[in-house]
Amino acid sequence: MRRSGVSKRRPAEPKAQDSTMQQSTKALLRLRQMILGGELDVDERLSEPKLVERIAVSRTPIRVALVKLEHEGLIEALPSGGYKIRVFNKQDVFDAIELRGTLEGLAARRAAENRPTRRALAGLARALTELDDILSGETLSEDDFSRYMNANATFHDTLLDLAASPVMREALARTVALPFASPSAFVMAQAGLPESHQILHIAQYQHHRLYEAIEAGESSRAEDLAREHARLAKRNLEIVLEQDPAVPNLPGLQLIKDAGAF
Repeated sequence: MRRSGVSKRRPAEPKAQDSTMQQSTKALLRLRQMILGGELDVDERLSEPKLVERIAVSRTPIRVALVKLEHEGLIEALPSGGYKIRVFNKQDVFDAIELRGTLEGLAARRAAENRPTRRALAGLARALTELDDILSGETLSEDDFSRYMNANATFHDTLLDLAASPVMREALARTVALPFASPSAFVMAQAGLPESHQILHIAQYQHHRLYEAIEAGESSRAEDLAREHARLAKRNLEIVLEQDPAVPNLPGLQLIKDAGAF
């Protein structure tokens, strides 16, 4: 007896979609790296055909990457077609740092208002412990600076988790996409500077006070501390740009117009 009915087909594996996403991610990361690393001239017109050849992906991932980078503020569309790399002045740099401080201040306030439990604060505490360990020696190696940068990024990202606000996270993500606005933007550039150890200890002191304010539910204090912590980055930038040997370690420096006039 023959069986009737419609045979069920197994859904196709989304390999093509996964491949497209991987290519888009590759294009985005590589293009951002080329911009921040100075591989592309700031006066160069960015066109899809040329970038397809240089990055070795199809046009669709390149197009997606360009739209994303325009949204981040690293490039801008040209009236005649294509894109150009954005150039920033000194005030743009300071405004970006100030904006990050404002957003992180709001996140810190919200985190304190949420009155997180010790368990919820565990991630922040682990990041603090790792940062303390890195700074425990009398000197810092290049590897220590790299570890500090990663642990510092974890601390700030965990702070956002405690705020539990997707809107704040999205707004901050757009701000820190600029090469000089992220919490760890100047860490590697400080390697070898006489002031570096002291600067990082000051930052870590602020980390501890911020943790205490959030733990105690002191929302106004937490906001003020986060804003002040971001302002330290402004001074860090000034110190870095005063030191010629440190300048090449600052990603995206070529995007800052008249950087030597800081």
